[in-house]
Amino acid sequence: MKPDWDELGDKYENSKTVLIGDVDCTVEASKALCEEQGVKGYPTLMVYPPGETTGESYEGGRDLEALKKFAKTLGPSCSPKHLKKCSEEQKATLEGYMAMSAEALGAQMGEMEGRLSEASATHDALLKELQARFEESDKALKALKEELEPSLKLMKAVRRDTAPVEPAPKEEV
Repeated sequence: MKPDWDELGDKYENSKTVLIGDVDCTVEASKALCEEQGVKGYPTLMVYPPGETTGESYEGGRDLEALKKFAKTLGPSCSPKHLKKCSEEQKATLEGYMAMSAEALGAQMGEMEGRLSEASATHDALLKELQARFEESDKALKALKEELEPSLKLMKAVRRDTAPVEPAPKEEV
C-alpha cells in the first residue's frame, strides 16, 4: 500500500484542497498524536475536513485507483460556509443546528458523541473477548494437531501401503 500512497501524494503535491501525508505511529515522537487521533491499527488512513483537527477513519479501498477516486471527492464539504456543497435536506438540517444555542448544540453533540463512545467501548470489549476466545481455541487446536497428526500420518501410510491393488480394467476389442 505504501507505494500507492506515495504515488497519490505525488499526484496531489501541489493541490490547494488536498494534502496527502503520513505519520509513523511506531515512532515514539508520533505516538501521542496517533493516540489522540484514535489510531489503533496500522495502516490507518484518516480524512480531515478543511479546518478540522480531528479526522475520520477512511475504510475504503486501499489500492491506487480506489484512493485516487476517493481523493477526487475531497475538499470543502457541506457546511455553513459552503452551502453550495449541500443538498436541500442537508441545508434544512444545517439551518436547524444553526438556530440552536451554543449550549443546546454542544449538549446534543455531547450526547451523540457519548453514545458513539459507549458503542465503541462495547465493540472493543467484544473484540477483546473474541480475540481471547480465538487464541484459546487456536491453542487447543494446535495441541490436538500436535497430539494426533503423527499417528494419523502413520495410519495413512499403512492404508496406502497395504491397500489391495485392484486389477486394471480389461480392454475389449
